Amino acid sequence: MQDQAVQPPEQGAEGEQKSKKQLQREKKEAEKAQKKQEHQKAQNAQEQQQQQQQVQEEDNCVGRYGDLNLIQSQERTNRKWIKVGDVDQTLVNQVILVRARIHNSRVKGKLAFLVLRENYNTIQVVAEKGEFASAKMLKFISGIPLESVVDIEALVKQPNKEILSCTQKVELEVRSIKVVSRSLPMLPFQIEDASRRITDFEDGVQEMKQEEPQIKQDKQEKQDKNEKQQIQVMLKTRLDNRVIDLRTPAKQAIFRVQSGIGLLFREFLVENGFIEIHTPKLIGGTSEGGTNVFKLKYFNQDACLAQSPQLYKQMCLMADYDRVFEVAPVFRAENSNTHRHQCEFISMDIEMVIKEHFTELLDLMGDLCIYMFKGIEKRYQKEIEIISQQFPFEPFKIPEPVLKLTFEEGVKMLHEAGVNQDPNDDLDTTNEKTLGKLVREKYGTDFYILHRYPKKARPFYTMPCHDDPNYTLSYDFFMRGEEIVSGAQRVHDPELLIKQIKEKGIAVEPLKDYIDSFRYGAFPHGGCAFGLERVAFLYFNLKNIRNACMFPRDPVRLFP
Repeated sequence: MQDQAVQPPEQGAEGEQKSKKQLQREKKEAEKAQKKQEHQKAQNAQEQQQQQQQVQEEDNCVGRYGDLNLIQSQERTNRKWIKVGDVDQTLVNQVILVRARIHNSRVKGKLAFLVLRENYNTIQVVAEKGEFASAKMLKFISGIPLESVVDIEALVKQPNKEILSCTQKVELEVRSIKVVSRSLPMLPFQIEDASRRITDFEDGVQEMKQEEPQIKQDKQEKQDKNEKQQIQVMLKTRLDNRVIDLRTPAKQAIFRVQSGIGLLFREFLVENGFIEIHTPKLIGGTSEGGTNVFKLKYFNQDACLAQSPQLYKQMCLMADYDRVFEVAPVFRAENSNTHRHQCEFISMDIEMVIKEHFTELLDLMGDLCIYMFKGIEKRYQKEIEIISQQFPFEPFKIPEPVLKLTFEEGVKMLHEAGVNQDPNDDLDTTNEKTLGKLVREKYGTDFYILHRYPKKARPFYTMPCHDDPNYTLSYDFFMRGEEIVSGAQRVHDPELLIKQIKEKGIAVEPLKDYIDSFRYGAFPHGGCAFGLERVAFLYFNLKNIRNACMFPRDPVRLFP
């Protein structure tokens, strides 16, 4: 029988035997290390599981969010984008695709709320963490700057509560969101600030006359009735960053209505037998013999920018185009820094032959104005409401038939009100406005015609009155006390025309072609011109004509 081997007792570092207590302590330390190792292993497993879960979430949303590649016309798909303004209850429970700007954004916890804006229409968008939105997707949404352009695929839903902050009364539940173009994170000003109701403070006239005081800087904070600080964007800042300012709902509406004014103008005239013409804007010498012209060199000749198409539209009539109109820019080198003057603006010109009396033209132009103003009221109700939210105004009054007053009658009204006015001189701006108030009080209209102006106040081509050569067969149309139209019967007799040209101290020779056009048989005729921007500016009481001009040109502004 083989003897069992006897285990020698454990020894220390120097060969000494370990005590029982020491062995127990080492055992406990080993057990503790093992538990720590097991705990770390469990923790690593948990983290790995969380990472796998996150990867799984990311995979569920892969391809449903991100930045699109630069669109370079790589392909044309059959996808259909719906305009924000067309998203309504008829599309509930349908998945649609929209492209718009991010107007507002708020991400909190598992929810993201967006407001999309296209033109002046807005819609609420919701993304909730779950099947269609991962945590990473929500984080991506939170990093998209305001004003960025996005494509959003979403389910149209009827909200439980009425949405008051958007134009559209349904909401979108995000299925995918792709950034088409990112905006810079910092804008010159926020669209929300630039959309606030305009006060009397911001008419911009003082800003045109001098640099803004430093205390105003680019933005001025004002307290409302609730003592909340609100930023008011100054006119100069708006014009310096015009592209941003033009995105505001009111500006979107203003220029859509302005486009409509041009459309209504053309509709009426074409229906009444007019044709549209296009005349030169580069002309020799000085336009109409005037002094307020922009002069330039046309190769080796002196030239200028046209103040109006006046001479050419008359020449067209002498070429037997008996009713013509033109919508085009004109240029005035007037160093006037006022709320209503521009150095370049759109003139809507009309010229037509008459049979017996200049009131043939006057009556037709009155009908044109009624057609335009009634058309604005009928066709652009939504835009009118949007504009009034930022630029409050009283509804425009224009009773039928249009009120006509002679210049002498207007002067008499001013005199009776204690206002000084020379009967042989033109009205200044102050007296125009005063007369407008008097007319509104007496006749209940914001629109009227003043005719038979003194000869001193009209250009050389204006026909004098047969009963008093000191007055003319001329007229102006007024809106809210400011002139929007100037017109007259024209002189069609070449000898009388030459006489009046000389009386104005204007050289005859540069006007030879114009004068000669009346030597070959001339039709009696007349015409007028509307200022497009002035019509919109005064109809909506926009305080400053620059609010009705996309990219204004005044004596101090040539950019942008």
